[in-house]
Amino acid sequence: MPADTEQTTITVNGEPASLPDDKTVASLLREQGRDPDEATGVAVAVNEEVVRRAEWPEIVLEEGDEVEIIGATQGG
Repeated sequence: MPADTEQTTITVNGEPASLPDDKTVASLLREQGRDPDEATGVAVAVNEEVVRRAEWPEIVLEEGDEVEIIGATQGG
């Protein structure tokens, strides 16, 4: 990555993460190995506000944002 690329520091599931500026919720999910177009049983909250799936490509993550990615699991 070029040295002049701006970085944004956020928290993802309680862990610090550095991302290129203009990273969206959808692109963060892709980076984590989840296809946002195919992801089922996944919920995302940014700063304790649930983000609707239709908004994932539009929501740009900003410095200091706290992101929670929650996947549904089955148990018995």
